[in-house]
Amino acid sequence: MHQTFDAALELNLLHANQSTADRNRALFDDWGITCFNIMSSPGAGKTVLLERTLAELSRHSAIAVIEGDMTTELDADRLRRYDVPVIAINTGRSCHLDAKMVAGGMHSLEHDYEPADFDIVFVENVGNLVCPAEFEVGEHAKVALLSVTEGEDKPLKYPVMFQEADCLLVTKMDLAPHLDIEIDRIAENVRQMNPHVAIFPVSAKTGEGLNAWFNWVRLQVALRQQPAKAAALEPSC
Repeated sequence: MHQTFDAALELNLLHANQSTADRNRALFDDWGITCFNIMSSPGAGKTVLLERTLAELSRHSAIAVIEGDMTTELDADRLRRYDVPVIAINTGRSCHLDAKMVAGGMHSLEHDYEPADFDIVFVENVGNLVCPAEFEVGEHAKVALLSVTEGEDKPLKYPVMFQEADCLLVTKMDLAPHLDIEIDRIAENVRQMNPHVAIFPVSAKTGEGLNAWFNWVRLQVALRQQPAKAAALEPSC
């Protein structure tokens, strides 16, 4: 009985969250914003990736960030240096952002800015390989990061994150020569569950692979805003 009650409660929570996520997405659509949900375990490199991404993409696109963390605004302060709006959300004991929290961040954006002036919102989720993947926030694309230091088996041990991802960034590639790891094996493990995911090995330190990531983001935005331009950005076979 207790297990049945817990399962029903979880289903109700997920259903309520999905309804709010759908409303968030509809509002992003009305504003003409493409939203990316950035997820990974702690320390995989979400914030430094966003630093490099803001430095590159904010030259031609208007970007805002919703920054989730359990405590502090340390990461939010790092991103504010790039002269973009950063809305910090502290989740306390919660191990993920949910749609209601992001709706609050969107309300703050709407209060202080004209949302229709923005092209992109990046949501940096709380570091966790489990919970963030189960709670949509209204994003148009889910982006998972996996550091080479985490090993090849993480996609098999934490499958939901990688099943749901539209894009996987294998980060810290500058460390790969010093580790006993096969990058191709990571890709094989992920594609067993998600054959269509885009995979980019990257290093925020050296810049390896970042242009491919930047172009993927540009393509997702163009697909939503300018289909003709998107066709020109599509990689050739």
